[in-house]
Amino acid sequence: MASPPAPLEGTCKLLSEPVPSDALFERIASEYAALADEYGPRNVLVLKRHPAGLESLTDALSGVDATSGTPRSPRVESLPEHASKVLEEYDPTLDRLEYEERIELISLVIDGASRDVPDYLERAASHESFARDVGQLLLEATRQRLRRDEFEAEPHDCLAFLYAMNDRFHAELEARGYVERADVIPRTVDLLEADADGLQTRVTDAVDAVLAVEFEEYRRLDRRYLGALTHDSELVCLGERHASVERTRIEPGRIEDHVGDGLAVEVLETGPEDSENSEPPHREITRFLATGTSPSAARADETTEQAPSRARRIRARTARGQVKRVATEIQALRGRHDWTYDDVAVAVPRIERVPETRAQLREAGIPTATIGTPSLAEDPAVNELYAFVTLQCALERGSGRRDLFDTTTSDRDAGDPLDVSLARLQARVDEFSPDLLESCAGSSVSRSLERWLHRTDLKGRIARDEAWVDAREQYEGVRRVLEIARFVEETDLVGPDWQGLRRMLRRTIQYDAPYVHAVETQPPTGGVTVCAVDDLKYDAREAVFLLDLIDDSYPGEQFLTQLFPTAWLREMPTYPAVTDPTRAELTATFSTVAPEGVGDPFETYHAQCSRRRLALASRAARTQLYCCSYERGAGGLRRTYDESRYLHLLDSTPGLELASIDDEPTAAIHGEANALEALLAQPHGELERILREASTGGEADLGTTEELFEEIAVVLEDGDIDDDLAEAVRSQFEFATGEVIRNE
Repeated sequence: MASPPAPLEGTCKLLSEPVPSDALFERIASEYAALADEYGPRNVLVLKRHPAGLESLTDALSGVDATSGTPRSPRVESLPEHASKVLEEYDPTLDRLEYEERIELISLVIDGASRDVPDYLERAASHESFARDVGQLLLEATRQRLRRDEFEAEPHDCLAFLYAMNDRFHAELEARGYVERADVIPRTVDLLEADADGLQTRVTDAVDAVLAVEFEEYRRLDRRYLGALTHDSELVCLGERHASVERTRIEPGRIEDHVGDGLAVEVLETGPEDSENSEPPHREITRFLATGTSPSAARADETTEQAPSRARRIRARTARGQVKRVATEIQALRGRHDWTYDDVAVAVPRIERVPETRAQLREAGIPTATIGTPSLAEDPAVNELYAFVTLQCALERGSGRRDLFDTTTSDRDAGDPLDVSLARLQARVDEFSPDLLESCAGSSVSRSLERWLHRTDLKGRIARDEAWVDAREQYEGVRRVLEIARFVEETDLVGPDWQGLRRMLRRTIQYDAPYVHAVETQPPTGGVTVCAVDDLKYDAREAVFLLDLIDDSYPGEQFLTQLFPTAWLREMPTYPAVTDPTRAELTATFSTVAPEGVGDPFETYHAQCSRRRLALASRAARTQLYCCSYERGAGGLRRTYDESRYLHLLDSTPGLELASIDDEPTAAIHGEANALEALLAQPHGELERILREASTGGEADLGTTEELFEEIAVVLEDGDIDDDLAEAVRSQFEFATGEVIRNE
């Protein structure tokens, strides 16, 4: 029987507002230095709530000067990582459930459910995002240890069904000796509080002091874990007010309202003196987004007039055009400041936007750093292996070679998986034949896959045909498929044959979320980091580009989940997030909310979370912050800017400035795709300029236009230009003058 949760006892220091990243690291380093001098570096454990930014934090602490003259070697871990090690120490035989295994096991549990599936979930199951949305909900319920039989009020019937399935799923895990990642902290909390087999004693004996950073994000179970870990150690917590995004998603209020009386809270006022570096020019913008404090209020006691807080604005016609403008500005920054690509970060609202954005930047000649693997459905190498498995399934079922490979006499429907698989392998493998397919087959599916890799030189083809980063990701996709094949041969979840492997691969590809598997990769030449906006919280770059600052993204319209209508969420108190905040909770959580300005509490609450995300991302920029948006179509030819309401708010606030960058490019055109698009755009752009001048009564200078067109004509006639490209340029002239249909 577990003992009561250990209270937090120690010191909690909270910065009064989010400070620039460098200043934050300096504060943390100062606290760490004091503890390291007293207890020794190896006896001080630094715990960060989230893994993102752990490397930057470690680098900052490694540079702390030691009074003894010896270099620091800080112990820095994320809380989930530390809990995982503690759990492994207790039971080394436990297996952590991998992502693919979780998908298969939970699908079997749901398929075998004894209770009726609610009608709404039956209908929703046909939606593309259903499996992913359900998976996210169950992961969050697991992290918070929400169990079906522990609710005081009866949950909504859909939640009751899903929570019951989650309980059954974890019972199945326990019976099989598995633990899933989301359950690591809850399970380890129980073991520490019970001191099972002396676990708490052994773990705490190795630690004299704990520095808990990013404390504003510690949730209820995280705080219990911290209490159990530090019952006889010194505890120092360091956090920031107005900086919690993850915790406040599920728990309203300020962090100091939840820590109990044993933790002495000290609020540290911040100012320019907090950092050895000068404050960035957009500092007041960060402050205003996070706290609502306007520059005029902050400078009420100052007698000298100061320059406005300034960020740069990029506007484009399309989302793709936005990325192209960003690419051009990155090249210009490198030329002006001698920065490397590593000094730049591009942030998108959601992780799903990372693959597309990164690909567009690379098309424009910008090398990018990889922060994870894309979904398996988008991986050409994985699709090739899936096609190989599909055809092996057909051969295993007894289909004759003639029936399988003779598509001229086949009665299969168009789009049949066998025909699709055949076409894919024939297109990708020059020497593909029925003999090759059969020669790779064997009793072991994993060894058969390895034969295919070797005999078709798949890895060699990837290396020759793909860019460095794409090749690295496809190698990772191949590795994941091989791991799934080995798992199929070991588990009793599916048969250890081609049918079992295809079933598991199909589910994994279907349910796989992009960028759920971290694969930190840096191109040899360095690269721009492309990441979700939340990953910038503990990062610092010279320039940060915030993309998609439109109202559909900041704050957006669909909060928490797409699984249920918003009206339902408001009536779901047992949903694992804040769904029905009171006005008092709103104002206690967000100083940016005035009591009289609250309309719909649910929407207001989560919109403020979105505003805070922007604030924390903006502080990652040391020198230049860019706010980027694009036009949205509004029917017909009319287009309009649907910029985020927070950009409009910045525009209307005295002392804050969003300066538009010049429309003219400030750097050379890089990349073949960029050059082609620039050439194709010139005829239409020039004629559009002339028409615009004429429509407003102005006089257009036709001389420069004629010179431009003559240069293009010479290039088309005399240059080494592909015929298709030349035809495309000529077509642009015809489109520009209204000759949409060619009469030839």
